[in-house]
Amino acid sequence: MFEGKELKPFEKKVYLASPTMHGEELKYMTEAYNTNWMSTVGENINEVERLAAKQAGVKYAVALCNCTSALHLCVKFAGERLYGKPAVSHGSLEGKRVFCSDMTFGATLNPVVYEGGIPVFIDTERESWNMDPVALEKAFELYPDVKLVVCAELYGFPGRIDLIREICHKHGALLIEDAAEAMGAYLNGQPCGSFGDYAAVSYNGNKIITGSSGGCLLTNDLEVANKARKWSTQAREAAPWYQHEEVGYNYRMSNVIAGVIRGQYPYLGAHIAQKKAIYERYKEGLKDLPVQMNPITEGTVPNYWLSALIIEPDYMCKQVRDDSTALYIKGKGKTCPTEILEKISALNAEGRPIWKPMHMQPMYRMHECVGRDGSIRAKTNAYIAGGVKDVGADIFARGCCLPSDNKMTPEEQDRIIEVIRRCFE
Repeated sequence: MFEGKELKPFEKKVYLASPTMHGEELKYMTEAYNTNWMSTVGENINEVERLAAKQAGVKYAVALCNCTSALHLCVKFAGERLYGKPAVSHGSLEGKRVFCSDMTFGATLNPVVYEGGIPVFIDTERESWNMDPVALEKAFELYPDVKLVVCAELYGFPGRIDLIREICHKHGALLIEDAAEAMGAYLNGQPCGSFGDYAAVSYNGNKIITGSSGGCLLTNDLEVANKARKWSTQAREAAPWYQHEEVGYNYRMSNVIAGVIRGQYPYLGAHIAQKKAIYERYKEGLKDLPVQMNPITEGTVPNYWLSALIIEPDYMCKQVRDDSTALYIKGKGKTCPTEILEKISALNAEGRPIWKPMHMQPMYRMHECVGRDGSIRAKTNAYIAGGVKDVGADIFARGCCLPSDNKMTPEEQDRIIEVIRRCFE
C-alpha cells in the first residue's frame, strides 16, 4: 500500500499504550466528589476490591496506591510467614535469597530489596519469554534453602505459571505472582493473578485498564488481606488514639482513583479484543519477514497488552549498546531493534526495547542468574543466539515492543508495519 511512497509522520502521536476513557469513570469520580469521600475510604474502593477479586477468581483484593506497593506487602508478608517477624530496623527477608524473574521491570523485584532480600535471577524460557521452569528447578537444586519466588508475566502473554507454582510448592516455597501486565489473561481457563500464594495487578496509566495509578493485592488468605489493609494505613492499632506497634505505610488507594478504575472494569473485555486485533494485524503484516511475535503458550489466552517482536539472528545487523546509548551498522536485508525503534519514532509513534534483563542492570550485575543448564552467570552482557545460555539477554538484544495503543487506527498500524518492512531492505 505504501511501497515506494514517503512515509510522513503522524500529525497526532501514536502511543505505545495510553489510557482509553469511556465516560463512566467521570461518573464515579464525581460521585466521590459530591459525597465528599475524597480520601482512602469509600464505595468506589469497596467496589474495585470486589471487581478485582471476582475477575481474578480469588477471595480477597486489597486496593492500594500502585502495584509496587501491592508487591511490597506481598513480599513483606511472605517474609514474615517464612522467617518470623523481624526487628524494626530490618526487613522480613534480611539476608535471604529470593528467586526472581530476570526479564521484567525493576518493580517486580525492588520490594525484595526493600525487605533486605537478595535477588537470584531465573533465566527466561525461549518458548514463552517468561520465567523458565527448568531453570527454576535447577536453581532449587543449587539453593534448596530458598523459600520464596517472585514471578512476572510478560506483556500479557503468560508462560507456564502453573508449572512454576508446582515447583515452588514441591520445594516448600511461596509464590508471588506479579500479574501487573496480565490482568484478563488465562492459563488453562484459570485467570492470571490466581496462581500465586499472593499476587498483584496494576492500574497504571498504560495498562489494559487504568486509574492513572493504583494496584490490588490478591489473595485467598483472609489474614493476608487484613494485614495488608492494616499495613497500608500506617499500621494503626485498634485503639481510640494513634497507636503503632509495627512499621506501616501510606499505601491505600484513593476513592477518587478507585472511581476511574471502577468505571474501567466493564471495558476490560473490549480492551483485550482491541489489543488482540492489533497483535493479529502485526502478525499478518509481518508474516513473511524474519521476525517472531510474542509467543502464545499452549493453553493460554493472552490479554495482548503489548505486541512485541524479535528478529531472527541471521537477519540482525551489527548493534552495540552500552548503559544509555546504542549504535548499529546497517546491513543489506538486515536490521536491529535500534533501527526499527528509530524509524517508528520518526513516524511520531512510540515503541520501546524489550525489558532489559535484571542481571544486566548496573545495580544487579553482580547478582547470580541461573540458566536452564544449571549454570550461574553474573556481570555479563553476552548472549548466545539460539542456545540455552542467557536467553533473556538474547531476546533483549533482538527484540522491541511495537505501538500497541488500542486507539490506533488500522491505517496508522499499516504505516508502522510498512516502516518495519523497509528496515529489512
